[in-house]
Amino acid sequence: MPATRLRIFISSVQTEFAQQRLDLKAFLLGDAVLRRFVAEVFLFEELPAKDRRADHVYLEEVERCDIYLGIFGYEYGFEDKKGISPTEHEYNHATQHGKIRLVYVWGSEEERRAPKMRRLVVKASGELIRRRIEDAKALTAEVYASLVDYLDEIGALRVPPFDTTACDKATLKDLSRKRIDWFLETARRERGFPLKANTDSKVLLTHLNLLDDGKPTNAAMLLFGANPQRFHRTAETKCIHCHGTQYRRPFASQQIYSGDLFEQANQARDFVLAKINRAVGTRATSITAPATYELPPDAVGEAIVNAIAHRDYHSNASVEVRLFADRLEVWNPGTLPGTLTLDNLREAHPSVPNNPLIAESLYLARYIEKAGSGTLRIIELCQEAGLPEPSYELRAGSFVITLWRDWLTAEVLARFQINDRQLQAIAYVKARGQITNREFREATGVIARTASRDLEDLAHKGVLVKVGATGRGTYYVLAHKPDIIRTNRT
Repeated sequence: MPATRLRIFISSVQTEFAQQRLDLKAFLLGDAVLRRFVAEVFLFEELPAKDRRADHVYLEEVERCDIYLGIFGYEYGFEDKKGISPTEHEYNHATQHGKIRLVYVWGSEEERRAPKMRRLVVKASGELIRRRIEDAKALTAEVYASLVDYLDEIGALRVPPFDTTACDKATLKDLSRKRIDWFLETARRERGFPLKANTDSKVLLTHLNLLDDGKPTNAAMLLFGANPQRFHRTAETKCIHCHGTQYRRPFASQQIYSGDLFEQANQARDFVLAKINRAVGTRATSITAPATYELPPDAVGEAIVNAIAHRDYHSNASVEVRLFADRLEVWNPGTLPGTLTLDNLREAHPSVPNNPLIAESLYLARYIEKAGSGTLRIIELCQEAGLPEPSYELRAGSFVITLWRDWLTAEVLARFQINDRQLQAIAYVKARGQITNREFREATGVIARTASRDLEDLAHKGVLVKVGATGRGTYYVLAHKPDIIRTNRT
């Protein structure tokens, strides 16, 4: 097996890390860089039943692998007659056969760790360098950094990944100490980050794997640089407010935000919130009157940070935030990882970040949440606000997230000659996400035939979308802006 077509053996207590093992495999096989070199990832639980002893099978797989990847958590696992777990057997076997060993110690509460697992951690610490991690995001980032280092050492990487490569001509003097101080305070407060305030800049970057031979990486400069655009001109976020529903000049307003990635995310989010409608409530329960935006602020922020974190920074394009009369589009230069489809984004899926080291720092500052949850969270927030589900598309070399505004204003509804019962149905769908014939009858008191006629009329006019052909499973949801009053998008 050539060194650049790697077999990786993942070792851990299966029950303790069931989901993490699956997600890590998906990341290794789906990352744009690593998938060029990783031929196989072995998980014991995926083996079909065999008429052979389990210990013989997994130890043979250790012998076949190029890299042993161990996750040592709090549990020790099942013990054989000698009192040794499969995890320790696998580690010992990898050691005996001279395999590359990458070990990650999960968690820092040593009193919780099983005594035999503590001893295994100590043994591994005496034989190799191991990394301590606290969550799945950190695991992904650390594994990514370790494998990139290995591939670079053996000369497999002619062009190293963007976020791990030293930023040309940048030095530690090009970092913003103000941003680093902010990050240390924020990450400690939000995620229990172990490094304290006033930690040396070089120590922080070392901890985050953001140094390449002592020099700041591209990721370091984008996250903590005093002037990142000096080194990466197109690493900026363009915000455009359009008249109507078409992307064409003259624009209502336009801003280009530079600075570090945290600053860009904040400014782009504020740009959108300043342009969309906002309803201000009363001070009945607080000295500050509450404001309700027509688009959920957290969904807006999540879509923007998603683009900033996962974009292709080799591209000369920038992240673009386009606000139209009926929708918000966020354009991310790049495409989806090979293991994900657009449909996967609407269900639980592993995180396969294009820039794992950038994503890790954004996670530590709570700009993004747990692995693979961003697109689902955007859907949930839009549904809770009574809005149509967002759209996820690949267009013109970019991944595009579209959040639909509540386009059914009084002015728009007046064009459709909609009766009072239908107005009730629209309000019902906005509040609950969908409506059935039975729910329509219960809300309005009409007979089934009238309910069907009213609902079909709304579907014909493009206000609602019918889901299901006929029968009890049929229901109606809110449509995107109908073609009869929407001009073509570009």
